[in-house]
Amino acid sequence: MIKDNQRSFNRAHVFLDALVIAASYNLAYFVKFLSPWEDQSILHLPYVMYMEALPFLIVGYLFLYYEFNMYNSKRASGRKREFYNIVRANTVGMLIFIVVLYVIRQNHFSRRMIFYFYIINIILETLFRNIVRYFLRYIRKKRFNLKYVLLIGYSKAAEAYINKLRLNPQWGYVIRGVLDDKVEAGTVYKGIKVLGTIGNLEYILPENKLDEIAITLSLDEYGKLEHIVDLCEKSGVHTQFIPDYNNVIPSRPYMEDLDGLPVINIRHVPLTNSLNMMAKRVVDIIGSAFLLILFSPVMLISAVAIKLSSPGPIIFKQERVGLHNRSFQMYKFRTMVVQEPDEEEKGWTTADDPRVTKIGKILRKTSMDELPQLFNIFRGDMSIVGPRPERPQFVEKFREEIPRYMIKHQVRPGLTGWAQVNGLRGNTSIRMRVEYDLFYIENWTMGFDIKIMFMTLFTGFVNKNAY
Repeated sequence: MIKDNQRSFNRAHVFLDALVIAASYNLAYFVKFLSPWEDQSILHLPYVMYMEALPFLIVGYLFLYYEFNMYNSKRASGRKREFYNIVRANTVGMLIFIVVLYVIRQNHFSRRMIFYFYIINIILETLFRNIVRYFLRYIRKKRFNLKYVLLIGYSKAAEAYINKLRLNPQWGYVIRGVLDDKVEAGTVYKGIKVLGTIGNLEYILPENKLDEIAITLSLDEYGKLEHIVDLCEKSGVHTQFIPDYNNVIPSRPYMEDLDGLPVINIRHVPLTNSLNMMAKRVVDIIGSAFLLILFSPVMLISAVAIKLSSPGPIIFKQERVGLHNRSFQMYKFRTMVVQEPDEEEKGWTTADDPRVTKIGKILRKTSMDELPQLFNIFRGDMSIVGPRPERPQFVEKFREEIPRYMIKHQVRPGLTGWAQVNGLRGNTSIRMRVEYDLFYIENWTMGFDIKIMFMTLFTGFVNKNAY
């Protein structure tokens, strides 16, 4: 069975990780002390003394790999997440190594060699694990190393689970069928059949032909959950619970312990924390001031070009909805001919819109028309990074049509955002934009903001959907 294979694989994986660590360490020694591009005239500790530290290093790093979840199943884990864990484990390992050398007062141990080891080990470990990943996916496609799963309960969660596994056959999951008390036996969804009632689980589990049970009960059947879990745990089969309330609770809910009582917060918004909010506001003030100075020549040239190209004001003000559903006046360079207010509110700008001026087309295509929003950021209406604000009439429309749309107003709107750097601008799906905005809101970190700022430099200014 796959459980035995998994245990053997994990042992082999640990052993091979140890070899990679040892190889990286020796390669780092070669680069530092034997390579032609390093100064070899400087006296250093003998090779034997460096090797005395290797066993402790291997044990310590293997423990860190375990702590950073690097021995979890590779079936559905992403390469980016694994690389992130590799970097984290190696960074912590390097820092501990340096601290230990300082404590034992080993000043002659080359710190540069430790740095070489840090870089080489990250590269080799990443390469090795990707080779393992592709090998496992290859043998799963050949119908080896498969994991057989039974679903308990027919629901939207069950359908979503089936859809996900069908889209990712390389994960090696095979669904045997579904047990449900309400849906008639023989009902088929995308090739997966309802085999019978949930009561049949008592007879299926003793056969020991399953690797995993996925509980996908509908919300109105959660009263059966405790009994099903008891049955599964007695049989020793690994059990997963896939909740049927993904449209209500996010994928990473924020949990609190209320004196032993678990409490799930429906929406975790890190920016409701005062320190996070203050840190982001400081970055906004400093960043907007710096960008205003940096882009002042561009803004001056744009203002002159707008004034000379068509009659009307240079700055266009428009009401938008921001933090806590409060309206504010958002500034932009005027890129259209002057219109009556009711004419301007009719709808979106479209490709080749006759209302857009020649200078306006250039400003829109390069996103230079958004630069006056730096004043909005400085005064606190907006942030550098956040969901883009909408006009009140569209907010009223979308709040009724799109679930969770209003959550985006729990943070300040932004000049750029996670949706925008992923190409969701102009005439693109509002629902997709909201999904990206919610992901940003629930997973905010200062590092995430910095990532979006850098992505904006390369992908955010010129965009095919900006017109």
